[in-house]
Amino acid sequence: MLNAGKLSQKRVIQVIFVFLTIAAVLHLINFYFNIPIHPVVLVGSRWITWLFVIIFAFQKRSLTTWILVSMIIGTEIGLNFPHFAQNLVVLSRIFLRLIKTIIAPILFATLVVGIAGHSNLKQVGRMGWKSILYFEVVTTMALLIGIVAINLTKAGTGIVLPEGFKQELPEAKAQGWQDVVLHIFPENFVKSIYHGDVLPIVVFSVIFGISLALLPEQKKRPVLEFTESLAEAMFKFTNIIMHFAPFGVGAAIAVTVGHLGLDILTSLLKLLFTLYGALLVFLFGVLLPIALLVKVPIRKFISAISEPVSIAFATTSSESALPKAMENMEKLGVPRKIVSFVLPTGYTFNLDGSTLYLSLASVFVAQAAGIDLSIGDQILMVFTLMLTSKGVAGVPRATLVILLGTAASLACRYGL
Repeated sequence: MLNAGKLSQKRVIQVIFVFLTIAAVLHLINFYFNIPIHPVVLVGSRWITWLFVIIFAFQKRSLTTWILVSMIIGTEIGLNFPHFAQNLVVLSRIFLRLIKTIIAPILFATLVVGIAGHSNLKQVGRMGWKSILYFEVVTTMALLIGIVAINLTKAGTGIVLPEGFKQELPEAKAQGWQDVVLHIFPENFVKSIYHGDVLPIVVFSVIFGISLALLPEQKKRPVLEFTESLAEAMFKFTNIIMHFAPFGVGAAIAVTVGHLGLDILTSLLKLLFTLYGALLVFLFGVLLPIALLVKVPIRKFISAISEPVSIAFATTSSESALPKAMENMEKLGVPRKIVSFVLPTGYTFNLDGSTLYLSLASVFVAQAAGIDLSIGDQILMVFTLMLTSKGVAGVPRATLVILLGTAASLACRYGL
């Protein structure tokens, strides 16, 4: 039976490649050789291919496979039925809302267990400062790679804005260092949960965990057992929600493609290639050597993060991937006391992709506006982004707000 199942999967994969090749050839003939082919044939060739992809997903019975398939189907729905696709926004919002309900309790419970569960607070302190040091060093390297990449390609130079162009961007007040520091500390824990502010929740949980660890064992044990049970319950909660992930992810892709189309990236293609090139340099030049140095099992690690990465990519929020990432890291063999401390703090202090994008995009905006930033200005901007980028993991597209704030600072500096 097992061999028959494998053989069946192989046959389905072969059929997928055959129909995918046929669909690709038909589209090439239609678009590049100007030989008209009826739209029904073009759309039909794609849907036949996706039908066999769905059959493969049923055989595979993997949530990651279903998420990837839902992204394909969502793209197709957005292309063919753009008006209908807008109605699917409710599914993506349901998924994101369910995810948001997990974040605060799972951060609180896992951080408290991770800190108070240690018998030695000095060990927690050593793990803490090592983690923060690593986060800041790697984040700074990401910022510098972004700066170097955009200066090499000069993707923003020579952009001509269309006639009648109006600046209708949302207002974003430039933040001073006092605002950044104040935002770290929670004014009201419940308020931070309501607004989804990850960084204040982390700070409160860390202080609470340290306070609990300092109590006598008799008084500490009931609260520690409660937080342990809460963490376990939230992981089970996550497993239930993840069954809805393919619907939420597919709907998010369908809404985006239906609203903006695939041509959204055409005018910013050079910027896009610059960004992806810089990310690849960072991935293979920084992260991979670090992983090899500390002897991370690369294949198992990629398998463990594939599902959280696909969820974060489709929902445009790394917050949505946090619960599954923590669960998969434990399955990989990382002790819970490390996972529960390092991952939540990493989500607020180690936003490498976001910081790389922010440095690159900030210089791109300056180039497009005709502002010649000196090396000193760019270094100052790097240090500013090191602070202002903290805590954006909890909000989809929050990097846009940080980017607007940085642009506002540049505008004030240059009198624009």
